Amino acid sequence: MLKPRILVTGATGKTGSLVVAELLQAGYPVRALVHREDDRSMRLRAQGAEIAIGDISDVERVADALKDVQRAYYCPPFDPYMIQGAVAFAVAAKESRLEHIVGLTQWLSSPSHPAPMTRQHWLVDRLFSMMPGITHTVVRPGFFADAYFELTGPAAHLGIFPWVYGDSRNAPPSNEDIARVAASALTNPSRHAGKSYRPTGPELLGAREMADAIGRAVGRSVRVAPTPAWMFLKGMRMLGLPIDVISGVRYYIEDHKRGAFELGAPTTDVLEVTGRPAEDFETIARRYAALPRNRQTLGNRLRELAQFLFTPLRPGPNLDRYDRELRRPLPSEPQFAPDSAVWRREHTIEPPTRKTRIAEPREMLA
Repeated sequence: MLKPRILVTGATGKTGSLVVAELLQAGYPVRALVHREDDRSMRLRAQGAEIAIGDISDVERVADALKDVQRAYYCPPFDPYMIQGAVAFAVAAKESRLEHIVGLTQWLSSPSHPAPMTRQHWLVDRLFSMMPGITHTVVRPGFFADAYFELTGPAAHLGIFPWVYGDSRNAPPSNEDIARVAASALTNPSRHAGKSYRPTGPELLGAREMADAIGRAVGRSVRVAPTPAWMFLKGMRMLGLPIDVISGVRYYIEDHKRGAFELGAPTTDVLEVTGRPAEDFETIARRYAALPRNRQTLGNRLRELAQFLFTPLRPGPNLDRYDRELRRPLPSEPQFAPDSAVWRREHTIEPPTRKTRIAEPREMLA
């Protein structure tokens, strides 16, 4: 019997490329939606994926990509107009009679969050769940382990692990485990339809535990370096991260500090959905330590030292101006995830014991 064809959006990304690989290995025909022909899309084609080129907000291209497709992995771009792409996808999915969507979203998604992307994730989750005739599975991890391993370079070459999240903890999942959960839901919709999964790592870790694990992976002692938010955001800019990502992270820092990722973690979702235990932090760290940029060479050390010294001197992103230019809407009463009654109800979490005033963006960049 022929297996159903599956569309993977964001197919060259951190989870999308791995979902493609998992599905191909399981023998499913995969169509990968990509922005352009490049080395990454060529690698997907070499693995056996069919390539479709188009932007997720282009409803006609998405409709073409969904022809003869029965299931889809929806991995939204981190983009200020993400909601437009989601609506375009929903229209095309309905017209193509798609059967099942596995949607990647955020653990923090809630209707009044100060980050526009997080509010849009909440709306997209509901949009897909309301589509008649199409079943839906939600995959909602918190911070990926990948977010912490962006700092493997300073750890490997300078012996420091910059930390901006106070005394809070997280059980961050690997990209691979997130992809395995998504692929499992795509291959067995009847089991996973209507369910939400939160992939996590196997244990809650704070700054010290993460630094120790990274230190063992890179082969040196690593100390935690408490870092102010303004410098952390400047460092993100120097690493080339898009301003859309930085605009959200300024708020996610506060969510993290207030324990939003500790609540309900760790879960057993990775094991229960995939049949394999979640990867531990050190195992993931060793993969990142092996990357060329993190190997202990003189060139890498000098590059990392230069970035460390120049980060405080470089201008930071002007997030106030960015928001004004986009005319981003803001809820009448913005709330971090732990303060939101809707978020607590949907995540079956008790009310928080403390509340924190939401800092103005200019305060966070002072």
